[in-house]
Amino acid sequence: MSQSLPLGLPLQGRAAEYAPGKSASIPWTIWVMVAGLTSGTIGGIWDISWHMSIGRDTFWTPAHIAIQLTGVLVGIACAYMILHTTFAGSSAERDASVQVMGFRAPVGAFIAVWGCVAMLASAPFDNWWHNAYGLDVKIVSPPHILLSVGSMAIKIGILALISSVMNRSEGALRSRLVWLFAFLGGTGVSQLALMIIDPTWLQNQHTAACYLAVALLIPTFLIGTGWGTGRRWGCTMVASIYTAIGLASEWILPLFPAQPKLGPVYQNVTHLVPLRFPLLFIVPAIVADLLLHKLDQRSASSWRKAAVVGPAFVLSFMVVQWPFANFLVSPAARNWIFGSHYFAYFDPAGFLYDPYKFQTTERTAVLLTVMAIALVVSVLTTRLGLGWGEWMRRVSR
Repeated sequence: MSQSLPLGLPLQGRAAEYAPGKSASIPWTIWVMVAGLTSGTIGGIWDISWHMSIGRDTFWTPAHIAIQLTGVLVGIACAYMILHTTFAGSSAERDASVQVMGFRAPVGAFIAVWGCVAMLASAPFDNWWHNAYGLDVKIVSPPHILLSVGSMAIKIGILALISSVMNRSEGALRSRLVWLFAFLGGTGVSQLALMIIDPTWLQNQHTAACYLAVALLIPTFLIGTGWGTGRRWGCTMVASIYTAIGLASEWILPLFPAQPKLGPVYQNVTHLVPLRFPLLFIVPAIVADLLLHKLDQRSASSWRKAAVVGPAFVLSFMVVQWPFANFLVSPAARNWIFGSHYFAYFDPAGFLYDPYKFQTTERTAVLLTVMAIALVVSVLTTRLGLGWGEWMRRVSR
């Protein structure tokens, strides 16, 4: 017999739930939420490729629908959870919930439902924006920012929700929840990597601004979710999933035919164009796991961990990404594996500029100053991630 583990099951309910002859499973609401986020991740990558290969021909593209499906599916699951807990929840479920405006549910459900509202509101806003200001191909615009904030709120809410169940689980169920947790962490890192696409673009990877951008956004989510798994190699798990998402999009998208529908057309595009080879976050993630394990054994404070792990994360990323960028601009990387030969139809690469040449390198004084700022910032963002991860290790409702 198999039954779902109620989201509100208190600690004292473990014995009954894990009684002989029974096996717990992940609640269906979590599966629906994960399905929604998976749809959004695929849709987001697909949408950028659509813009680069075809152009924004209509709002009702399959990619846009896949993105908005996130808000629909997560919203349905959250609404059910909130209404069920409020009006028909057991005492155990109500005990493991919080109250907001008279409604009761786990705190993650309320965070996620707010994100759904923001995501769905961004759809008509985005359509109006393009009608008012033209069909642009920019990732960073007000409606896209609202969409990203909503999507990130959904991820944070579902991570909190999974944490609350994970912290009340044992054995195989906990292991499955840890992998779901890491998967969501990887999708979050993927989304944040898109938000810093301009400063981390290939031609900018020999500038300190690239590594400052990484220090600002990546450690909080990658180290936070990695630490939140409670596993020794949690950061590596999260970074591996981010890498797998990037490689899958790099290798799968060009298999589908596509042609530009807008102009001007500078590149002969015949198939969907992928974004880029994923950044090498896997190396600093391994470094972070090794250092966190060693510092944890010594009972180091969170600030001490952040002071060591944050700069090590940024510096180890720079050590591998800087020379790897040299390889990516070389002829050896212009193939389907590394994808340095892909360009958007509107990109005047080869006409107006050399796409295989780095931006002007900063002066030594500027480079050192910006890198010093990046190292200081990395301490703060890593400390924030560790604090968030520690909270997720303890949350129970």
